[in-house]
Amino acid sequence: MKLKVKGYFWGCISSATFGLIPLFALPLMRKGISHDSLLCYRFACASFLIALFMLFKKESFSVSRRELIPLAILGTLYGLSAQYLFVSYDYLGVGTASTILFLYPVFVAILMGVFFREKISIITMVSILISFLGVSLLYKSESGITLNPLGIGTILLSALCYAIYIVAVNKSRIQLMSGYKLTLYVMSFSAVFFLIKTQMATGLQPLPDTRSLIDLTLLALPTTAISCVAMIFAVQYVGSTVTAILGALEPLVAVGVGIWAFNEAITKNLILGISLIIIAVLTIILSGYFSQKLRSQRLL
Repeated sequence: MKLKVKGYFWGCISSATFGLIPLFALPLMRKGISHDSLLCYRFACASFLIALFMLFKKESFSVSRRELIPLAILGTLYGLSAQYLFVSYDYLGVGTASTILFLYPVFVAILMGVFFREKISIITMVSILISFLGVSLLYKSESGITLNPLGIGTILLSALCYAIYIVAVNKSRIQLMSGYKLTLYVMSFSAVFFLIKTQMATGLQPLPDTRSLIDLTLLALPTTAISCVAMIFAVQYVGSTVTAILGALEPLVAVGVGIWAFNEAITKNLILGISLIIIAVLTIILSGYFSQKLRSQRLL
């Protein structure tokens, strides 16, 4: 029982801290720091913090040459997902963007069905329709104002990249790697990816003031390093299904941040759209969970 309580705690910490990303990212973006520079700093700092944690835990850092290319690809996918999320902040409210990002389990279900011939159940198909109905409600407000199509496109790309990242981890040898080690190398390759990008453009921008350094530290520590490590703890204690369900806190926290910190309006369409997306995603997660339970009972 104590392990389950710990799992619930770490699952809530993981999703809640991830939902705080806009609270620290937007002030830095508004000071003119480019996405590439910001993400390079974010992932480099997070990598350093996770490396310190691994030293404390006496975790191995060793990887084989064959693992480096898959890790580099995963780091690029994770980095692109983060970049598209930041771009979407320029066009959408942070609450809306974070809610649409929560569609990634829907994309995972579609990818697994299309490329790995996993059966897509009727429940999953209905859930997919409900989720996109939720997006359509977010797209148009009660006053008739529609969201920027570029913002919608970029946040959907962010969700798709993250879904591809999850599928790639689950379908490669990397899945056998320690969660800490995997997170470290993914973050490190993401940092290298953005360092190369920013050097090809304007170069790595310096932080303009002390406040920016504080925001960057908070962006790297709770919303990246702690969030990722907490997710590993949650999966270890209560499993991936419960951890994914607790992930519903992420868009709720982001919506709260948008209302509290950035004065974003809360509308009926926003509430209904968020509710439909969360219901659809949780239904997909739970349908898979119950299917596994039924299969295991048949085998007994």
